[in-house]
Amino acid sequence: MRTFTTFDDVAAAVGEELGTSDWLTIDQERVNTFADATGDHQWIHVDVERAASGPFGGTIAHGFLTLSLIPFLGVTIFAFETPGAKLNYGVNKVRFPNPVLVGKKVRSTITMAACDDLPAGKQVTLKHVIEIDGESKPACVAETVVLLLEG
Repeated sequence: MRTFTTFDDVAAAVGEELGTSDWLTIDQERVNTFADATGDHQWIHVDVERAASGPFGGTIAHGFLTLSLIPFLGVTIFAFETPGAKLNYGVNKVRFPNPVLVGKKVRSTITMAACDDLPAGKQVTLKHVIEIDGESKPACVAETVVLLLEG
């Protein structure tokens, strides 16, 4: 795991691949829990019997579930331990090129895309590619934006 303790360390890493997480199996319980949390109970996600005869041959994870795994998968790859607050600022260019079938494994590879100066600190852009084990197209490609404030 890579730990960044200074703004200079963060800026120096622009363009670098920070690493790849371990695999995480997406099970039906995780999908159902996400459906309950969001109110999105579309059959393609939660109705195992109906989805078996659907377009993917089984239930699939919500795209936003896949996106929401970014912090969980990322914590094993890197950490910002700069002196001030760290704030999620936004997400850019989110795409879901490939559905994640329940039972499949996913992992994330993260690249430090940009580090821009702000009056109160740095704005960091991270590129995340969440791949599916055995698939050529990723499940999710997104850029997250984090504000690192001075201490």
